[in-house]
Amino acid sequence: MSQFWSPIVHSLTPYVPGEQPKVTNLLKLNTNESPYPPSPKVLQAIAQANSENLRLYPDPNAEQLKQTLADYHHLETDQVFVGNGSDEVLAHVFQGLLKHDKPLLFPEITYSFYPVYCGLYEIEYRKVPLSESFEIKVEDYQQVCGGIIFPNPNAPTGRLLALDAIEILLKSQPNVVVVVDEAYIDFGGQSAASLINRYPNLLVVQTLSKSRALAGIRVGFALGQAHLIEALERVKNSFNSYPLDRLAIPAAVAAFEDEAYFQSCCQKVIHTRNQLTQTLEELGFTVLPSAANFVFASHPHRDAQQLAQKLRDEAIIVRHFKQPKIDHFLRITIGTDEQNARLCEALKRIVAMG
Repeated sequence: MSQFWSPIVHSLTPYVPGEQPKVTNLLKLNTNESPYPPSPKVLQAIAQANSENLRLYPDPNAEQLKQTLADYHHLETDQVFVGNGSDEVLAHVFQGLLKHDKPLLFPEITYSFYPVYCGLYEIEYRKVPLSESFEIKVEDYQQVCGGIIFPNPNAPTGRLLALDAIEILLKSQPNVVVVVDEAYIDFGGQSAASLINRYPNLLVVQTLSKSRALAGIRVGFALGQAHLIEALERVKNSFNSYPLDRLAIPAAVAAFEDEAYFQSCCQKVIHTRNQLTQTLEELGFTVLPSAANFVFASHPHRDAQQLAQKLRDEAIIVRHFKQPKIDHFLRITIGTDEQNARLCEALKRIVAMG
């Protein structure tokens, strides 16, 4: 604490990212990173871009990437916004589209960065409870508000909201922006991007950190009608005109050009997720239906925090949230089949020990 801080700094409760420990032989299943490397075409693109041109500023509008994303999603370039990871994109969304006189709505159990942004931008918000089975109920969002945001699939539960339910929500709240945060959509869901041209209040946010295996590059983007994207561009150009660098832009383009590799990695994650779910259930765990690259699991007779610690003792890191209603769950990132086997063998020993 310092006398030199701006007043708002005293009231902030910063987001705590997933742990990045340096442990020998670590099996890291706590931050939902891809277990597979980026496409070889991505690495080739980065190598080619790693030249003396790094002394020059990148394209401030990342036009090549915007065109690639527009083509991929059957949109126009003025319907695409790009940023330094989806967290930066979301920061601009909160400031540019979600700060109004009425409260912002988001799920009671969801991505924990949302209330952090609200604190930073002084946005009033209201948390909407999930169902007893941890599902988002769209009828509960049909109330007076200044905007709506939720991940789909939701995090950390992994539960998916069907596209027709999203459309019901868009129709019921035509006068506020509805932001669908699709960080995990490629692992079993259908993107709401197909609805953009029909709903002027829809904004879809995605990232290359998960399914495109580029968490270390930091590229995110938003899709929406041009009037929404213009608001984000105005905020971005009042904050940082060069968010994506000369390595990130060609890397992201290459990631979308290698569709076969992308689909292969997604299918491998889905297959391993199904295997892990089956094994966990055989060990007595309750596992929520997941459309993400992680599972959310609890054991009726084992304390989740103790399970996480026992796994840590075996150099396996998973995520435990000390939060009401979910403190008996573990969020486990999907690894490779080999990593999955190591995790399951450790859990079998731990559960058998009591």
